[in-house]
Amino acid sequence: MDLHDADGTDDRFRAYAADLASVLGHADRVGPFEDDCVGLISAEGRKSVEPLAAVTAPERTAAQHQSLLHLVAQAPWSDAAVLRRVRERVLPSVCREEPIQAWIIDDTGYPKKGRHSVGVARQYCGQVGKQENCQIAVRLSAATHQASLPVAYRLYLPKDWADDPARRSKAGVPGDVTFQTKPEIALQQMRQARADGVPPGVALADPAYGNDSKFRAGITELEMPYAVGIMPSTMVWRPGEAPLPPARGSGRGRRATRLRRDKTHLPVSVKALASELAADAWQQIAPAFAGAGLAGGLQYSPDLALCPPARAPGARRGQAEQASGRRVAADRVAGGRGRTGPLLALHTASRHLVRVPGRSDQAALADRARLSRTEAGGRA
Repeated sequence: MDLHDADGTDDRFRAYAADLASVLGHADRVGPFEDDCVGLISAEGRKSVEPLAAVTAPERTAAQHQSLLHLVAQAPWSDAAVLRRVRERVLPSVCREEPIQAWIIDDTGYPKKGRHSVGVARQYCGQVGKQENCQIAVRLSAATHQASLPVAYRLYLPKDWADDPARRSKAGVPGDVTFQTKPEIALQQMRQARADGVPPGVALADPAYGNDSKFRAGITELEMPYAVGIMPSTMVWRPGEAPLPPARGSGRGRRATRLRRDKTHLPVSVKALASELAADAWQQIAPAFAGAGLAGGLQYSPDLALCPPARAPGARRGQAEQASGRRVAADRVAGGRGRTGPLLALHTASRHLVRVPGRSDQAALADRARLSRTEAGGRA
């Protein structure tokens, strides 16, 4: 990219980079930060410090290399503060033609050869579509029909890394960074975005996030609608069915609140229930939902509802008792009849109960996403 043109692009870009650099905390970081930004959009191939130094200061590459390396590896500044400043500058332009339509939750994989980069591990990498040695970053983007803007971005630290003091110390991982699953990181990002006043939209996520019941419940607590993928093995109650009420106690001790099942009163998988539904039970997704980022042509059935566990996580006693006396409506699940791929869970209500997937659900998720069963279990 040639920034040295006659229409002032170079000056505007330098002014933009200088504004972002204003949150770095020290004036000496402004110049290297501007050079780093120029290098990132100018250098071809790898975006490591060495090629960036060669592009931005070819006559003094060694000195520039040292300057950029100090900025990205040693100087204490907040990437979250920079991203927040980007949002403040760019979001008004993104929303100029239309309001935010969706919040997109996803992760990005960066294949790596070695084992010393922070968080690198053999895990599922979306770039190559299989298990690979890579780093993973969880991101949240706010999107319209025309543009999207990352508003949160955080490196995922696998549990093996989080529990290894020697590797943490050598790589400079801050002491307050602990292990969190990717859905937990994403939900934390969403809560912060709401607190920061980012305009809300429909939350969109694939099954790696949507299959996590606590993630869906967290979005509901934020009072946001969502359309997320879930696995076909997710358990639901048939229309008109619900868990059995808590067992009657003897009158002594704590009052029972645990909802029950028996051999003749069991939920079924969404795949099984979807295959049972008649053709007229399916409805075309409303244009308003399609406009919010859902692909046209999908169908959903309001007769599909996620079942709560015998004791829903975080559910108040009153909620558990009410569930036994009415149809349990948690998510609406969309997908073509007979499909074997992930289904789509739609939620527009203000509150619901959810089920923590059991061991069989974890195994199904691990098989599809090529995750270890341990990591898949962490998503539930």
